[in-house]
Amino acid sequence: MTDPQRISGTLLRFARAKSPARGMRGALAYALLLGLVGAGIVHIVVLLLVPEFSERNASVRLAAVSGLDQVTHIDPVGAVPMLGTPDPAFQMAACRFDLSSGPVHVATPGKAPFWSASIYDSGGRNLYSLNDRSGAGDVLDFVVLTPEQMIGVRQDLPEAFTQSVFVEVPAEDGILVVRAFAPDESWKPAVSQFFARMTCATR
Repeated sequence: MTDPQRISGTLLRFARAKSPARGMRGALAYALLLGLVGAGIVHIVVLLLVPEFSERNASVRLAAVSGLDQVTHIDPVGAVPMLGTPDPAFQMAACRFDLSSGPVHVATPGKAPFWSASIYDSGGRNLYSLNDRSGAGDVLDFVVLTPEQMIGVRQDLPEAFTQSVFVEVPAEDGILVVRAFAPDESWKPAVSQFFARMTCATR
């Protein structure tokens, strides 16, 4: 056997001897990669589910202290996640609604430098958001209703709804949350009156 043949045979035997170890290393690397990808997917799913569980918890907590169509003031410092990041510059109130008895009209004659409102279904999903730029002027006056109820309102518009913003939602029950901003101490009495005069009523 010539030297080149002897060398080739030696390299071939070496490659064959090493191939099981190389295969084990490849399998281990593949398993580690799958584990990392799986852990990443689980982490993302958990992050997506945490807000939903927190928001559903907010619905349960509000139901324990508030009846339907009742404006309930909320301490922003102790607010649950659905109600937003705690900020003492904001005052908040919430109202549980059930549209099976009719549309819900939310309004106040009070004024605030800025207000926003969010409507959630009973599962904690945000169905709609609006603020003081959504309607005519900066008055809070909106009606939450189902698409079927909207058809009836178009046919016969109640006088109380003539200045209202209409919010159609694909759910019959849920929570609406209103936030108002008080930029300094001088605004706090006005914002307090904004909520004190707020109504949430089935029409």
